[in-house]
Formats: sequence, structure tokens, C-alpha cells
Amino acid sequence: MKSMKIGILGTGDVGRALAIGFAGLGHQVKFGTREPGGAKAKELLAKVEHGATAGTFAEAAAFGEVIVLATLWSGTESAIKLTGPANFKGKVVIDATNPLIFAPNKPPALALGHTDSGGEQVQRWLPGARVVKAFNIVGNAHMVNPSFPGGPPDMFIAGNDTEAKKVVTEILTAFGWPTIDVGGIEGARLLEPMCILWVGYALASGTWNHAFKLLRK
Repeated sequence: MKSMKIGILGTGDVGRALAIGFAGLGHQVKFGTREPGGAKAKELLAKVEHGATAGTFAEAAAFGEVIVLATLWSGTESAIKLTGPANFKGKVVIDATNPLIFAPNKPPALALGHTDSGGEQVQRWLPGARVVKAFNIVGNAHMVNPSFPGGPPDMFIAGNDTEAKKVVTEILTAFGWPTIDVGGIEGARLLEPMCILWVGYALASGTWNHAFKLLRK
């Protein structure tokens, strides 16, 4: 696929893993963060290499042809407001977030579910963007070039825009993922609980090295 400009909002483990994947394929990466010149951003850029840069949320979104939301759910709305919805207009937005609530001594729980989802909320916050839910059902260690004894797992995606899903599917293919399209953005109501299933198995088994695959004949 052709080289693209990728804006990544968020400097945590998910943002870092995806940035390394994008940069390694020759894409230009710019992180959006509250402190572009801070120590965390500098450390992150050193890990990603390949000419990756950092700026404000607005600068990263304006830079990107494709924008990745890699924020904690609790900070997602704030990051979008700091970015400015106009910087997302018409662009493919990969929503890698999960709307999780964290409470002491309890496993994470969904903040939204059944009749709504984080993906749908992001699309409402960004009515001019083309939001695709992806990368939310696996740990960051396996987001790029996943390798498992049973073969490559599947990445499930959801979104309203057919062309945007084609772009995301091309990215996933380059990252080593077969793609399963579950339909419109309301499909995030199914994909976000899969994160809870992924975490639940991790807590029960003591391992974080697992993923999902759809078997068909």
C-alpha cells in the first residue's frame, strides 16, 4: 500500500505498538499529546524511530490522512475536544479504544453496552469523520504481525463507511491480519465486550498471549 501520513492520538502502549507498525512500513507518524516536548514523548519517539514526530492533538490530526484514537476511554472525549472536530473531517478514524471502567480490586467493566457503544459515541462526537472500530480485541503486543501456533487470528472491524473500511482492511493486511467486517458502527456493541472476554481469559489463565479467530467452511 502507498505511504500515508498517520496521526496517532495517545502515547500509551497501544499508540506505541501501532506507531512502530506504521513506521516500519514506511508511513509517516505524528503523535498527538498534551506535552509534545515532554520526556514521555521524547522517549516514545526514540522507540518508534523512522522519523516519527510529536505535536499537539490538533497538529497530529491535521497531519494525518488516517487518524488513530489510542487514548484511554476516560480521556477520549477530552482529546477529541482538544483536537477540534474540524481536524477529523472527511478522514478515516481508527477507533482502538474500549469504554472501560476500572474499580479497585475488580476486573474492568464496560461503561457502555447493549444499546450503545464507544465506537458509536466516537462517531457522534465526530459526525464528519469516517470511524472504523478496530484493534480493540487484542493486546498491544500482538497488534502488529500476530503469530500464534494455530495461524493468524482475525481482526473484527465495524464502521459505516465502506471505503474507510477498505483502507483499514489494507492496513490490517499489511500488519498480518485477516479482517472480518461485522457491518455498521453499531457492531462495536459486540466488539467492545470481546475486549472484556479477552481480559477475563487473561486474568483466569495468567497469560495475555491469545486472540480470536472465526472458523468457517
